[in-house]
Amino acid sequence: MTVTAYQQAQQEGQSVVRAVILDAAKRLLIGEGPAALTVRRISGEVGCSTKVIYTLFGGKDGLCQALWLEGFAQFERRLREVAPTGDGLARLAAGVDAYREYALEEPAYYRVMFQGALSGYVPDETARDAARRSFRMLVSGVQRCLDEGLLRGGAAVEIADMLWMAMHGAVSLEISGFFDQAEAGRRYRSLWTSVLHPFLPPDERTA
Repeated sequence: MTVTAYQQAQQEGQSVVRAVILDAAKRLLIGEGPAALTVRRISGEVGCSTKVIYTLFGGKDGLCQALWLEGFAQFERRLREVAPTGDGLARLAAGVDAYREYALEEPAYYRVMFQGALSGYVPDETARDAARRSFRMLVSGVQRCLDEGLLRGGAAVEIADMLWMAMHGAVSLEISGFFDQAEAGRRYRSLWTSVLHPFLPPDERTA
């Protein structure tokens, strides 16, 4: 008798069941688009009843919210893995690189989080706060550079806004297939360093 993914996950606990269902939803999103994200379709993919999904997520809206929150939770963990070594600029650069790496490794989650992949889903305050936490990490990294005198002439939020706009634009084009990885990596670095250039101390701008 074939054992379903759901039956295997059941033996390991509810958190594993949730992860299996979210993985199935992510696969359907990648392979067939948001129209495939129905409770019936996902339950069939996993091998569980629709009742299980309603119990764990409350239906499709709850499942969409769970995908959003899981994407940001993984993203935040990835950013927190950046080693706290070097000066503020070195740490900021490592965080900017981690942003791109996460997007390339998890393009489905990135599209959910930043590109409106879940048609009709409107994030509630809990979901928006998850997004704000990750942005505050970028603001904190910029503020550290300002405090160390490595950047100047702007507010942390202003600089972080411009930096994020550049990062997001470059990454969005890359995961949509417009550049090969090596070329995109070089241009990504050139782009975000050019955003920071006006905020470097004068002697660093000509270095």
